[in-house]
Amino acid sequence: MPAALAIASATAVLKHQLENGLVEHDVSAAVSGEIIVTVQSPDKIKVGDDEERPQVNLFLFQVLPNTGLRLANSNGSHAGSLGLDLFYLLTVYGAEDYQKEFLLGSAMRVLQTLETLERPRVQAVLAALSRTGGGRIPSPQAAALASSALATQLERITIVPQFYKLDEMSKLWSMFETKYRPSVAYKVSVVVVE
Repeated sequence: MPAALAIASATAVLKHQLENGLVEHDVSAAVSGEIIVTVQSPDKIKVGDDEERPQVNLFLFQVLPNTGLRLANSNGSHAGSLGLDLFYLLTVYGAEDYQKEFLLGSAMRVLQTLETLERPRVQAVLAALSRTGGGRIPSPQAAALASSALATQLERITIVPQFYKLDEMSKLWSMFETKYRPSVAYKVSVVVVE
């Protein structure tokens, strides 16, 4: 089961890094409010009156096989492994002038400074998410992440922005059947599921 948690673990680590990066850069002071980071489908995000609270959403919208790891599999190395590329849509919400733009730039800066997810960082985040203490009881999903094999995989995990043309972004948002919000896509690879 630990290898099967790779996708959820990658999402959890990215979410955690965004939360910490936004706090570290004191973004909440600049946008006049506490920022929440979620990992929901954009059509599930409440907008309108509820958009008063600044929000960053990281949604996994596509999973594709990693062609590089697939070639390695055909040569015998990584036998039995499935390498994946994960595609995320980073979207921001806010009601005040320039709030969305500031949030988008700040979240992009956090992911740019990450560039790769190093093993010690992944291990520390997954352990922290599943840790109890101080009255904190992790959800069953968060507790399960501690046994993920993501931190021990051999392949490096990179985070690369994907810049879509307007028509491609429009098609993506039409899938969600909701109004467009400022967003950018990211490719996270390679995540190995054994």
